Amino acid sequence: MQFVVDPVNEDEFEVTTIKVGHSSGDVQALDAARLSPEELVEFVRERESGFSEEPHPRWVWADTSITYAFLLSHGVRVERCHDLRKSRAILRGAAWTDSRAFSEAPNMLESNAWNFPPAARSDALFTTKPRAVPEPLTELRRQLTVLKTAEPALRGRLNFLLAAESAGTLIAAEMTHAGIPWIREIHDSILAEALGPRPLPGTRPNRLESLAQQIRDLLDAPGLNPDSPRELLKALNQAGFAVKSTNKWEIKNVDHPAVPALLEYKKLSRMMTANGWTWMDEWIKDGRFRPIYVPGGAATGRWGADGGGALQLPHFVRPAVVADEGWSFVIADAAQVEPRILAAMSGDHAMASAGRGLDMYQAIADAGITEDRSHAKYGMLGAMYGGTTGVSAQVLPKFKVAFPRAMGMLERAARAGEQGSVVHTWLGRTSAPGSFDGGGEGEDAASAKDRRARARGYGRFTRNFIVQGSAAEWALCWMASVRQQLWRLSLKESAGADGAAPLVTAGPHLVFFLHDEILVHTPSHLAPAVARIVEDAAREAGRLLFGQTDVEFPITAAVNSTYTDPKS
Repeated sequence: MQFVVDPVNEDEFEVTTIKVGHSSGDVQALDAARLSPEELVEFVRERESGFSEEPHPRWVWADTSITYAFLLSHGVRVERCHDLRKSRAILRGAAWTDSRAFSEAPNMLESNAWNFPPAARSDALFTTKPRAVPEPLTELRRQLTVLKTAEPALRGRLNFLLAAESAGTLIAAEMTHAGIPWIREIHDSILAEALGPRPLPGTRPNRLESLAQQIRDLLDAPGLNPDSPRELLKALNQAGFAVKSTNKWEIKNVDHPAVPALLEYKKLSRMMTANGWTWMDEWIKDGRFRPIYVPGGAATGRWGADGGGALQLPHFVRPAVVADEGWSFVIADAAQVEPRILAAMSGDHAMASAGRGLDMYQAIADAGITEDRSHAKYGMLGAMYGGTTGVSAQVLPKFKVAFPRAMGMLERAARAGEQGSVVHTWLGRTSAPGSFDGGGEGEDAASAKDRRARARGYGRFTRNFIVQGSAAEWALCWMASVRQQLWRLSLKESAGADGAAPLVTAGPHLVFFLHDEILVHTPSHLAPAVARIVEDAAREAGRLLFGQTDVEFPITAAVNSTYTDPKS
């Protein structure tokens, strides 16, 4: 059973029961009801009973980040959903479909509204009542119409991608709701040790002010504000250094006694700006860090963040991430996902064989394909990202001989991008076409050079798009499997006579995700079982995507009371 949830206004929802034809994709509306927010909570709770023998329904709504956040705030978890806005983003550019149903809709103003995120996304996550959205049932019909234009086999893969992306939105909302356990006192002590005591508003910490004065003295610039790129560039130029920017990669090559102090100042200033006291005041509430994740935020499908900087959580602050008393973290890291994805996509058995075991790069070196592990690592990264100099240039010819199918797939993707064509991930997420205007009669040499450079750059993007995007799909499958298995473990642990499902945070649950690393907060006695779950789910993700592949997807899982590097 499926239900379309439409927040008509702040005080009322329309919930439509629908039946979707398994093969036809046609949508039949069975009945509809107007519910208050309180009635909606009970309606969903009743159908998501943790111990129900019936299959859980699929909830169709505009934005998981709004509607599901509202349900979570009332203690209700759902198993499945279809996020219409995320699905539209995938389908409107999919190479395997005819997307004219989106551009030929009778009400184009309403149809086009689905191409953009809702207003005030970050605020909406914390409201008690969802906001009105365009016609969700109409949009669902449009999306299914577009899906039907794909060939059956490709339609199945796209359907899988939509389900995985929607599962990702549920995971993101649950992680924001749960939050990462955080000890403010530890965070404050880290900052104080590096910067000095918390300064008064509008002033620098002691350590930064001391460095700023050193820089002024050494550059003979008494009034210099080192936070001003314009002033700093002027001071460096007046000191006799023809630098064109204040970027640290350019400054570090300057031979001047002020440079070490300047680089240290930049590092500590970044620490204070990105994760300092102001950040802590804004994002750490009630002992939890609750960033706002954006599933599929990047063109490749990788996640982004719309607040809190979750995907750039630096190592220096992670000691403040401490599990609750009686709880632990299971920290799981997937080993070298992207080259393994490339091996599976291309069907390159030689690369799959070289990648068996935990360290693919060491295995490649041991096979005599490269001189050592570092050459294998940087050569592989260069192959996937389009590197043409240094180690990449040395290793690429060897890789072309050793792994012809994998390297051939990358080269074809690069050529397609250079020609302005699209490429797609394993499940069908499609890149935007390149645009390299010019090349006609009368084009001057400088314009032609610029156009060729842009084409090569886009070829590097499409070369990597197919791998990075497919790795993002693997990560979605991995997390979705982990999420479901953790929930079953929670139900088993909390089985009660009333049949009520536990809260999302009552048992082991995901609290953090970073591309190929996840963090699970779990009662300590369940940590060994959770570690097995994350390892089993990685294998399951590979099987779901690629069938019976000989590519391995090993996981390093560590149990700790603080967030540390699992490989250490």
